[in-house]
Amino acid sequence: MKTVSIPLFPLHTVLFPGGPLPLRIFEARYVDMVSNCMKTGTGFGVSMISHGREVGEAAATCTVGTLANIVDWHMRHDGLLGITSIGGKRFRIASVKVLANQLSMAKIEWLPDEPEIGIPDEYLQLVDLLRRLIDQAGHHYAQLNTRYGDASWVSFRLAELLPISMYRKQQFLEMTDPVLRLEQLVEMLEGLEIY
Repeated sequence: MKTVSIPLFPLHTVLFPGGPLPLRIFEARYVDMVSNCMKTGTGFGVSMISHGREVGEAAATCTVGTLANIVDWHMRHDGLLGITSIGGKRFRIASVKVLANQLSMAKIEWLPDEPEIGIPDEYLQLVDLLRRLIDQAGHHYAQLNTRYGDASWVSFRLAELLPISMYRKQQFLEMTDPVLRLEQLVEMLEGLEIY
């Protein structure tokens, strides 16, 4: 399978396809990375940290991540660079090379996009829950193109917005069946008593 090389931004969060990710950029390696991405119109990989920290030495990450496409940037009041990115395609990391400045460059293989599947009737209550969550989620979600009829989009949004562990979010990212993801979300919600 063909691999491509992308810069990696290890974070203690999970980015889902179609989801917003606001970031405050302050380390030189990431300022340079973001600058290069904006100049070339390319994205960077976001992968959840499995060992290590977001600052300092390069952290080890989970093998499945999501491409982040920068859609907006601004200089913050504290003088730091603020960006907003949107999750694109998912990828699997084949190998990682850490550069001298501690920026990780990953050789990745793109994972196939999930097919657009309608919401099965037994999960329609999840759409109502998601609408309420998005209404409360703030301005980054107000600007999203909503696809409430698409099982993949709905299940990704629920996985990112619900108060569940990052480990569980990562499991949902790695799943390839949106209906199975909805089924597991329902099982989890019954335990959380959210709806």
